[in-house]
Amino acid sequence: MSLFHPSTEQIELATVLSVLGDQTRLSIVGYLARNEGFEINCSRFLDLGSKTNVSYHLAKLREAGITRTEVRGTNRLISLRRADLDQRFPGLLDSILASATGIAFDMHEAARAELRQLEREGAASPGPVG
Repeated sequence: MSLFHPSTEQIELATVLSVLGDQTRLSIVGYLARNEGFEINCSRFLDLGSKTNVSYHLAKLREAGITRTEVRGTNRLISLRRADLDQRFPGLLDSILASATGIAFDMHEAARAELRQLEREGAASPGPVG
């Protein structure tokens, strides 16, 4: 199975900026940037949402040319396309990540932050259910 990945020349600035404007996708990219050189199993990001939600975000990143997804059997291994992004837009990725203050790049911290936000909004209760 082969997935679409735009060539380096097809990566568009407006698309990259739009895709990275989402906190979940920015968290994924931040994690990948801190773990460069490794292909990360897509299940690593399940703390950020449901499988469907994470799959959606990973597809947006791949289609924008920010990540590469390699299919190995039933696994999807995700890696950052830093070299392609740096060739196309030198320094852009580093600038975005450096200015992303307040974005939780730790998956568990991101899940805890989301729960805290829901609790503040009254949408989740911290106590036992039932």
